[in-house]
Amino acid sequence: MKNLKKRLQNGEALIGCLLNSGNAYSAEIVGRAGFDWVMVDLEHGAGNEKDALSQLQTLQATPTGVIIRVESNNKQRVQRALDMGAEGIICPQVETVANVQTLIDGMYYYPYGKRGVAPSVRAANFGKDFKAHKEQSKENGLCIVQIETKKVLDNLDEITALVNVDALFIGPLDLTMALGIFGEYDHPKYIDAVEAVAVSATRAKKALGIYLPDPENYQMYYDLGFRLFACGTDTTFLAQGANDMAKTLNSKK
Repeated sequence: MKNLKKRLQNGEALIGCLLNSGNAYSAEIVGRAGFDWVMVDLEHGAGNEKDALSQLQTLQATPTGVIIRVESNNKQRVQRALDMGAEGIICPQVETVANVQTLIDGMYYYPYGKRGVAPSVRAANFGKDFKAHKEQSKENGLCIVQIETKKVLDNLDEITALVNVDALFIGPLDLTMALGIFGEYDHPKYIDAVEAVAVSATRAKKALGIYLPDPENYQMYYDLGFRLFACGTDTTFLAQGANDMAKTLNSKK
């Protein structure tokens, strides 16, 4: 564990990126680059749970913590990601208290949730440390709700009031799409939504996170109270490097 939850609770800013390739080799490169955390993306990424496991095993030897974005709040998907050793879950497309409660049920053991018990999982050192894992799972596990629809904005205060929600994470592309202003990050509707999320989370003493479309906007969001940042993906890093090199070499022909 890289203590991501405790670091967020202490107000530390954590920088990260997405892993979309499903590839352990690129995960290791990113893990050694200086990021605090990565989001293994099972919602949009090319990899599956088996690929996520390989990435978790690889990243364990780096300073970078791992949060998995699952496809949905399905209890089995959530608890499998945690059983593999993820430090937290980011869940997309949750819009109501009931949706989030289903997420919580998959994240935590009784009495906080309904996570199934399997002592032999990787997160419990294959059975050697299940008692410690169980006792520390609530303390160490990050439950992150993605904010990306109009409906979730209507239910913000009720969701942030849930004790076992740790952070809200804005997905700007989906949120601007839902608001009918796709990609317009300076639009009043988007700015109002971001500020509403910041106010609700701050009032409930929950952490704030966002995927930054542009790293130049870091300070603006930091000043609003955001501390969990992601920017870029392993695939875009590769594409950018390849494009730049091809452009450079082609210019010399």
